[in-house]
Amino acid sequence: MGENEANLPNTSLQGKKMAYQKVNADQRAPGHSQYLDNDDLQATALDLEWDMEKELEEPGFDQFQLDSAENQDLGHSETTDLNLDSIQPATSPKGRFQRLQEESDYISHYTRSAPKSNRCNFCHLLKILCTATILFIFGILIGYYVHTNCPSDALSSGTVDHQLYQEILKTIQAEDIKKSFRNLVQLYKSEDDMEVSKKIKTQWASLGLEDVQFVNYSVLLNLPGLSPSTVTLSSSGECFHPDGRPCGEEARKDSSQDLLYSYAAYSAKGTLKAEVIDVSYGMADDLKRIRKMKNVTNRIALLKLGKLPLLYKLSLLEKAGFGGVLLYIDPCDLPKTVNPSHDTFMVSLNPGGDPSTPGYPSVDGSFRQSRSNLTSLLVQPISASLVAKLISSPKARAKNDVCSPLELPNNEIKVISMQVQTVTKLKTVTNVVGYVMGLTSPDRYIIVGSHHHTAHSYNGQEWASSTAIITAFIRALMPKVKTGWRPDRTIVFCSWGGTAFGNIGSYEWGEDFKTVLQKNVVAYVNLHSPIRGNSTLRPVASPSLQQLVVEKNNFNCTRRTQCPETNISSIQIQGDADYFINHLGVPSVQFAYEDIKTLELSGEVILQIANEPVLPFNALDIALEVQNNLKGDQPNTHQLLAMASRLRESAELFQSDEMRPANDPKERAPIRIRMLNDILQDMEKSFLVQQVPPGFYRNILYHLDEQTSQFSILMEALECCKPLAPDETLQEARSEVLNSINSAQVYFKAGRDVFKSILDGKN
Repeated sequence: MGENEANLPNTSLQGKKMAYQKVNADQRAPGHSQYLDNDDLQATALDLEWDMEKELEEPGFDQFQLDSAENQDLGHSETTDLNLDSIQPATSPKGRFQRLQEESDYISHYTRSAPKSNRCNFCHLLKILCTATILFIFGILIGYYVHTNCPSDALSSGTVDHQLYQEILKTIQAEDIKKSFRNLVQLYKSEDDMEVSKKIKTQWASLGLEDVQFVNYSVLLNLPGLSPSTVTLSSSGECFHPDGRPCGEEARKDSSQDLLYSYAAYSAKGTLKAEVIDVSYGMADDLKRIRKMKNVTNRIALLKLGKLPLLYKLSLLEKAGFGGVLLYIDPCDLPKTVNPSHDTFMVSLNPGGDPSTPGYPSVDGSFRQSRSNLTSLLVQPISASLVAKLISSPKARAKNDVCSPLELPNNEIKVISMQVQTVTKLKTVTNVVGYVMGLTSPDRYIIVGSHHHTAHSYNGQEWASSTAIITAFIRALMPKVKTGWRPDRTIVFCSWGGTAFGNIGSYEWGEDFKTVLQKNVVAYVNLHSPIRGNSTLRPVASPSLQQLVVEKNNFNCTRRTQCPETNISSIQIQGDADYFINHLGVPSVQFAYEDIKTLELSGEVILQIANEPVLPFNALDIALEVQNNLKGDQPNTHQLLAMASRLRESAELFQSDEMRPANDPKERAPIRIRMLNDILQDMEKSFLVQQVPPGFYRNILYHLDEQTSQFSILMEALECCKPLAPDETLQEARSEVLNSINSAQVYFKAGRDVFKSILDGKN
């Protein structure tokens, strides 16, 4: 523990000022979210409309004013008069209440006059009218002077911030990233994990990153044996390696390592001879159908990856009584340009962290459990070409280019012998951690995470791209820091070890510093696999961050003729964000793009979260996401819908009131901004549930895929209960969702009440 304590910076507390404005509903940007205008939401039995829309569209609400009921509570006899003419609202694609950029010199007027006679009132109104006329003419003259003498692109503070970010990011060069990538890839053959870690630490420190350190953990790794696993056809005696090549062939030098690392970490080991049963994707319906036709006890399942989490499907197969599993990727599930027929791959059956210390860090003195395998199944990944040989299928794609999925005919009986060899050893996993200390809120952290190669893992190269990307961002950021600029909040850069074995490095670090991280982490920016695809932006973000991502994408393409639609969602993603999402409830975001634009967008989001006085999180989007998750034909959801309606109401009121602390100088104290940020950063913690099926997120705001929007735990419970009536499993799942929604509703209401009580106390 001692050597790790220095990896989180010391903290202090200061504050900054923000200004807010309530804007008319028709001022939304064209790219606003579908959630507010979704016809399905409007058609629900409960009234899910935002009542404030009518208020906002009424005349006289061009400027911010308190609701009438709250005016009575505060004892205000007249409508609040706030002068916001000099403030320009920032574009926001979703919210009716838009956050404004920082105005350090902004002063609002909050007056309350005593009753006067009608004559005095007339005189007073006449004075106001005259004053307003003079100011109007004076404003026109100033405006004309500014227009003729100042540059036409005069900058708002929001534009200044954007230019600052662009000034930092414009130094990023694609060639530098490629060079860094090539240098890192050359190290993958090293048997010493420390060689890669040392190179990353040296490079980050040379760029000026503060206090770059190693954080080491001794963990239980499941490694391949001395020879590759094999699959043998009993009918012919033919033996194959996982990639489909006969065992007799001498392994090519360039692929021998790949064959060793085509395995399932933490699988059971041994030999099993049994009939192969094609279970397709291993869905509950598939297994119910198969079990009616065949005895599956100690049989070998032929299982496709996809549609559901692997750990969940394996748990179903284990419960059904299977003895082994052959995993493969069907070519029909991949783009036509990809040919995975001979590709081997590695999977981990570890849900996260060191298996020998589940739920607590692997530090000196910790009790270690004996867990050499995490399932009773023998699990072996194999290539599509080997599957084709096992089922006697020629090619996956026919001549007309229509893909034919691989499947074993029902009338064929195939018996094979599979052999799985693995070795379990204690090994050191190294994380590299450094940071840029924040200026005003150094005890609030934005974690930026990638992962590096572990010597005892499969030879993939995505780790090199993620490490090159994060290094390029540090290289762009540090020159500005050296000139005296600092972000408001601390940015912590982490390169994780042991990711391939179940995100071990990030889990152990998270468990080690859990007490600090629960309180201080604001957001996690994931750079697990930043470069992939075909130039299509693929952002994944927590509901509270989705608006920010859309804003950044639209802002960066405003000069184009048409901005591409941002297809953003909250889905379960791979990588080291897992611990922060599922155990800390931290808002997270990940960009995936083919070219350097992923770094530009990621970098600007990092800087905005780190530097804005008020966190750019959206409370109402969480409530809208909850309502969206309850669409469809789900039975007995009236209680959930009613609770979701109350959550939306509380979120609406909170989102309107969250602007209020910045509008009055008396309320704009740093402690009030700090209180507001504390509420915003913890919004998603209400949606962490204790019990979920294996492979499912504990944060129920995340979906299984982009095609489904329902709560995953409700879908799984319904699937398991069909065709029977709802049982205890479904009731428990529904109760988990209900309690989460209720907890969030109470949280928003309590947050609003805190600010309201302070206002009442002042008046």
